[in-house]
Amino acid sequence: MFPLFLRSNRIRYPDTGQDIRPKTDLTRFVKWPEYVRLQRQKVILHQRLKVPPAIAQFSHTLDKNTATQLFKLLNKYRPETKAEKKARLEAVAAATAEQKEKDAKVPILHHTVRSLASLSLNMRPSHLRTPRNLFSSNTASTTPSL
Repeated sequence: MFPLFLRSNRIRYPDTGQDIRPKTDLTRFVKWPEYVRLQRQKVILHQRLKVPPAIAQFSHTLDKNTATQLFKLLNKYRPETKAEKKARLEAVAAATAEQKEKDAKVPILHHTVRSLASLSLNMRPSHLRTPRNLFSSNTASTTPSL
């Protein structure tokens, strides 16, 4: 049998039957908060899944400052109200009665999901912009890819 001073100085190997367990990274076994788990799961899902284009278009959206500038610009092209439409049609009728040239059609902003879907199918979608948090992903799944 070994004397005590020799036994305490000998090298210990972390193997079966030995008494020192190797240091391992135990972060995998930690119960993380729910928000940490959710954001990690989201990253993994985005890596593993191929997102359909109808939903993927909403992950590449405008930031708040650009969206604010865009909405200020598009406010000029807001759809006309019933009173404005009535006044415009009366002016067109008066111009037609006097045989004047017709004015060009006024450009307007289309903002409903149905009109955006039809525009994306019939026009070039390069002019369509989607600000952040405008649609939910449930709505996005019903629209075609732009």
